[in-house]
Amino acid sequence: MYDLTLIIPAKNEKESLPKVLTELDNKYKIKVVLKENDYETIEAIKNFNIEIIKQTGDGFGNALIEGINATDTKYFSIFNADGSFEPKELDFMMKKIEEGYDFIFGSRYMKNSGSEDDTIITYVGNKIFTLLGNIFFNLKISDILYTFVIGKTNRAQKLNLISSDFSFCVELPIKAKRQNNKLISTPSFERKRIAGEKKVNAFKDGLMILIKMIKLFFQNK
Repeated sequence: MYDLTLIIPAKNEKESLPKVLTELDNKYKIKVVLKENDYETIEAIKNFNIEIIKQTGDGFGNALIEGINATDTKYFSIFNADGSFEPKELDFMMKKIEEGYDFIFGSRYMKNSGSEDDTIITYVGNKIFTLLGNIFFNLKISDILYTFVIGKTNRAQKLNLISSDFSFCVELPIKAKRQNNKLISTPSFERKRIAGEKKVNAFKDGLMILIKMIKLFFQNK
């Protein structure tokens, strides 16, 4: 077993999260981060061998930051609660990070990859933000908004991540690159989510992400 913790941010995932945990089959150390009043999700996963972290702040990014800061294994992975990530890809991503990389970013836009959940709006938006990331921050990754990530825990804990919302998606790779970490993309296939709708508002969250990228561009200039 890898020295790896899966960090699963969850919000109202009573239908999908038990199926995700069953599929993971106790192969990994798992931390589920959710709000204390998400009673139905907590009840649905109470019999699984996992650690539940009661989120003290608010937002997707905040849940991940709290999860990363609470992790003590050598590696961490951000893993979705909605069933869209393929657990079998974890082995390949771990092999890549053991080659000397610091962060591995799953990508839906490489050869042998794809998505059952992407829309034309999210596809175009992601392409634009990825292009901006590669031009202005030299990231050299191909799917900046996809958060299927494996990284070295101690490296992530030193990034001073502060984004509580979905702009966390761009803050992580940009700050990782600025601290001279080695980043690489690997092919990933995004499956159709088990239940519910996307929690991302394409236009509202897209604007927040753009503002975050502008702020990061002018920081340390």
